[in-house]
Amino acid sequence: MSGGVDSSVAAATLLEQGHHICGATLKLWGGASDSGCCSVGDVDDARRVAQQLGIPHYVFDMTDAFEAAVVAPYVSAHAEARTPNPCIECNRHIKFARLLERAERLGFDALATGHHARVVPGRDGSSHELRRGADPDKDQSYVLSMLGQRELARLVLPIGELTKREVRARAGLLGLRTAAKPDSQDVCFIRRDEGRERFLATRLPFHAASVVDAATGEELGTVPALELVTVGQRRGLDRGPDGARRYVSSVEVETRRVLVGRAEEVATSVLELVAGSLTWTSVPLPSGAVALAQTSAHGRPTRCTLEAEPAGLRVSFAEPVRPVAPGQTVAFFDAADPDLVRGGGIAAR
Repeated sequence: MSGGVDSSVAAATLLEQGHHICGATLKLWGGASDSGCCSVGDVDDARRVAQQLGIPHYVFDMTDAFEAAVVAPYVSAHAEARTPNPCIECNRHIKFARLLERAERLGFDALATGHHARVVPGRDGSSHELRRGADPDKDQSYVLSMLGQRELARLVLPIGELTKREVRARAGLLGLRTAAKPDSQDVCFIRRDEGRERFLATRLPFHAASVVDAATGEELGTVPALELVTVGQRRGLDRGPDGARRYVSSVEVETRRVLVGRAEEVATSVLELVAGSLTWTSVPLPSGAVALAQTSAHGRPTRCTLEAEPAGLRVSFAEPVRPVAPGQTVAFFDAADPDLVRGGGIAAR
């Protein structure tokens, strides 16, 4: 229970269905927080909802694990000009690893969350499928694409068949204190008044870099911190001599250069994924398979072909797409059944 409306309604739904449940909230961040699911207010909201529902509520301290598995890699990635997704890494290492293990040790049959996605029985009757949530605007299957059969067999997603409007309506009818609470959009360990720049400035040195036109080699300016630059970024970049917008195509840490180009010049047709990062919800897609690739939480799935390579997986898009930042997760959906999640991996280059 994160203290938001989705997990509140998930708990209420399970209780209505006759399950014996208890609420668990994770203390993940030891520093100051005013957003996400780590603030004092969010923990208090979760506890109050549990009281309203008449269920036990516990807070599990996992700050050390969160620092090691999420925060430290987040900082290291920026130092190496990669763009990490801390929410996905939290799901991978904390919520569906450590918390699931804790639930099993305590004797619970399943772990439920308020994610907008669905887990349904597989067609063979023995496996489980991960599918998109009913609300396309709130679908969170992308951030769950690293889950395998072990996790899916123990995962319950009670609000996956509901739209966000229906979730809030149900919370209102139940009188839950979180019914009108806004959704969190921020990284939970970065304060709103601090921002990513100030957070990283206390943990790693920044280096100025030249902005160079990748096509002509012409220097177009500088940026104060290449560690804050993301592939695909256009904000903060001046237009080129031709007046066209420029987008970041790559960041070179060693030479301290940021290469840029026009939109059509930086579009990506081929992507390579890190071998060790690949996960499959069930049977791995074979080399040569056609899939739909989604490169951001609410991005447009694009048809692609997958080819196995010694270093990982090569993704060839049927049409050029916006550049994908190294470190970002790429989720794969079934080409013939676009709601079905098949797996995912992390972009290398």
